[in-house]
Amino acid sequence: MTADVLRQFTRRPPPPGERCDLCGEPLPAEHRHLVDTARRSLKCACPPCHLLFTRPGAGVGRFRAVPDRYLTDPDFALDESDWTRLQIPVGLAFFFRNSAVDRLAAFYPSPAGATESELDPQTWDAVLGRTPLTGLLEPDVEALLLRYERGGPVTCTLVPVDVCYELVGRMRLHWKGFDGGAEARADIDAFFRRIAAAARPLDADSPDAPSPAEPGDPPPETGGAP
Repeated sequence: MTADVLRQFTRRPPPPGERCDLCGEPLPAEHRHLVDTARRSLKCACPPCHLLFTRPGAGVGRFRAVPDRYLTDPDFALDESDWTRLQIPVGLAFFFRNSAVDRLAAFYPSPAGATESELDPQTWDAVLGRTPLTGLLEPDVEALLLRYERGGPVTCTLVPVDVCYELVGRMRLHWKGFDGGAEARADIDAFFRRIAAAARPLDADSPDAPSPAEPGDPPPETGGAP
């Protein structure tokens, strides 16, 4: 029996828990993610691997580090008619720009997972293009998360895209019956309270705010497809 074979029997098994999808290092419960732009999927990442892919062009652009910023636009508001124009059949949706096909994608979470909804670019410009958040949205890795409850305003927050898939997972775990049940509704409420607590308002003094347009400048891009 060779030494290599003996080592297979004596090697300690890896500790339980998640591991980095790139290097195999153990991960804490709270960890960062990468977007695999080729497979359109999320990868769990240790801090060094996540940091590596924050650099432009790293990995030939296939992997992109998901940032951790949360922003709201206090001056932006949507009403019921705006929500109807977005043609989303439920009260939750998230929107991100898919760089692989150079277009905007709209999804809404459901007990069956994330369902894609075809979005008319003109509707995006007319409804969601009214907020500077659309111009700040990083392709693939950030999303606009919207929530609408009948009789109230539509909330819109720029969030890391992995947060949206966390919401999808929560709904799949807790949803019961037609309306979700009390447990699911309470969990979703707690989720959005956490989002609201993490988000900072976008204002003129914020480093994330776009520079004011000068007379004669072309109109800013709003995220719609060219």
